[in-house]
Amino acid sequence: MKNLKSKFIVLDGPDGCGKSTQKQLLAQYFTDNKVKFAAFRDPGSTPTGEKIRQILLHSENHICDRAELLLYMASRAQLWDQCIAPALKNKKCVLLDRWVSSTCAYQGYAGGIGIARVIDIAEHSLERVWPDLTIILDVDIKTAKQRMNRNPDRMERKTAVYHRKVRQGYLKLATMRKDIVVVDGTMDIQTVHNSIIKVIDLHF
Repeated sequence: MKNLKSKFIVLDGPDGCGKSTQKQLLAQYFTDNKVKFAAFRDPGSTPTGEKIRQILLHSENHICDRAELLLYMASRAQLWDQCIAPALKNKKCVLLDRWVSSTCAYQGYAGGIGIARVIDIAEHSLERVWPDLTIILDVDIKTAKQRMNRNPDRMERKTAVYHRKVRQGYLKLATMRKDIVVVDGTMDIQTVHNSIIKVIDLHF
């Protein structure tokens, strides 16, 4: 935990994988171990980002994959400038729910734009594309659906075929980079949390 100053860590994965729960547990773990950190969500965490989040997740309007991609990038550019960069500069560990890996899996792979094209757009849009570590929580579609005991947002309402491709996109992305690690998200909450701590410990 002493090596986490100015480190950028992302939790990602398909809808229903348990990112929000694990982010809370990891934040508590950091607090207990006196790790200075800042936690954010993507999209969101800034006034501009929250408005974009509302458009992306709660709008009833049809938004094509390319428009989704650009809206996500706009939110990230603001999040980086207003929140992430200052936190890293202040030697805090940044803990983030989703980042470019999400767009690679959703709009890139499932949406058909292509992972390479998403990365290219990200490189032209963002100050920094890749975190120090991205942890993908992998769950099958059946498990994910059982966990989502809430009204689905606009992205979650997409077809089962789309969400299967999202999962495939994450797994493909993980084969492309050594700083992306897959954790089995189907296990119980504490076991997943312990696995995340182990990954962080080994990576840094």
